[in-house]
Amino acid sequence: MSGKKILMLTGEFTEEYEIFVYQQGMEAVGHTVHVVCPDKSEGDLIKTSLHDFEGDQTYTEKPGHFAEINKTFSEAEAELDSYDAVYAAGGRGPEYIRTDPRIQAMVRHFHDAGKPIFTICHGVQILMAVPGVLKGKRSLVSALARRR
Repeated sequence: MSGKKILMLTGEFTEEYEIFVYQQGMEAVGHTVHVVCPDKSEGDLIKTSLHDFEGDQTYTEKPGHFAEINKTFSEAEAELDSYDAVYAAGGRGPEYIRTDPRIQAMVRHFHDAGKPIFTICHGVQILMAVPGVLKGKRSLVSALARRR
């Protein structure tokens, strides 16, 4: 399975673990991961956030590190057919990039092509914004629970 080309959708204040851990893990096993953000170019930096549970009823949010965009958004848009899968990272970024028609068109492309679409955390908001993409789908957690 190594050698796949994966598109990662991010926005400012995406959860930093959901960028860095995913990107490093996929690259460690031989995949190419292009990290893109609307209106950003290769070499641009985006701010990330860190969410943590510190004993409160909900998580706290703190500034994370900068993440480097390694592919210009418009170039990735033009090369969608060359990608094997798309990943929508979570955190705060999906709150606003989900409304971007270009992001929605990217997700629609992968859906219509029958290519893998995966996400974590709040990244599902992006998939929810594209009609029909989640129809008939289950989360990994619910799929595993049904196996028991």
